Parts: sequence; structure tokens; C-alpha cells
Amino acid sequence: MIKNRVAKAILLQKTDNFIIQFFRYGFAGGVAFLVDFSLLYILTEYLHIYYLISAAISFIPGIIVNYFLSIHWVFNKRVLKNKSAEFLFFTLIGLGGLGFNELFMWFFTDVAGFYYLISKIISTALGYLWNFFAKKFFLFR
Repeated sequence: MIKNRVAKAILLQKTDNFIIQFFRYGFAGGVAFLVDFSLLYILTEYLHIYYLISAAISFIPGIIVNYFLSIHWVFNKRVLKNKSAEFLFFTLIGLGGLGFNELFMWFFTDVAGFYYLISKIISTALGYLWNFFAKKFFLFR
């Protein structure tokens, strides 16, 4: 009974609990990452688009998935009532994350010599904290 209540609190109920939100954001980010990573691979390997351009293109559907999961499941409180303005700020924070992503991917691929998909995993891990804390502070306090 207690286990079910805890699981329900973690997975389903709206919450302001920082730890639960951080966990949920990790899951939401993971789903968005799968969308982003899959498109990066398809665009680069099958359509032969340069990996940094593919990374920028694949980022867009990833941020849309992340936005919807964040507003419906991760964060309980919203700073902005206007959803268009909120999405705009969410995207601007995401563009900062895209800038970090592109920089880290370039560095780890062209300078350090890693395979671009390994670079994507590293750059995503580094950008995760920026995205969570910027969104939590500016949009979902």
C-alpha cells in the first residue's frame, strides 16, 4: 500500500518537490533525447547532412517533446500565464542549450576525435543541468 502511494506520488501526482521534479525532468529529457538522437543519426547517416547541421535540426523536435512533458508532468507551477510567451522562453533557454550542444559536439568530435554520436551523448549530459535549472528558475518556480 505504501509502495503504491509513493510510486503514485513520484509518477502521477502534481508536485513541487525538487527531487521528484529533477527525476521527472531526467525522464522527460531522456524521451526528448531519444527523439533528438534518432533524428541526428537518420539525418547524418542516411541523408548525409553534416553532423552539426543535423544536430541543430534534430534538436527542434526534441525541444517540443521536452516542452510538452515538462508542462504536463514535470513542473507544477508556471511563471507565465501566456502559453505562447512561455514556449518562447522555453525555446530561448533551449537555444542556449543548443549553443552548448553544438560547441561541445564540435569540440568532442573535431578536436578530441570522438565519434559524433558519442559526442552527442556527452554534450547532452553536460547540457542537462543548464536546461533543468534555467527552466526551473525562469519558467516553473
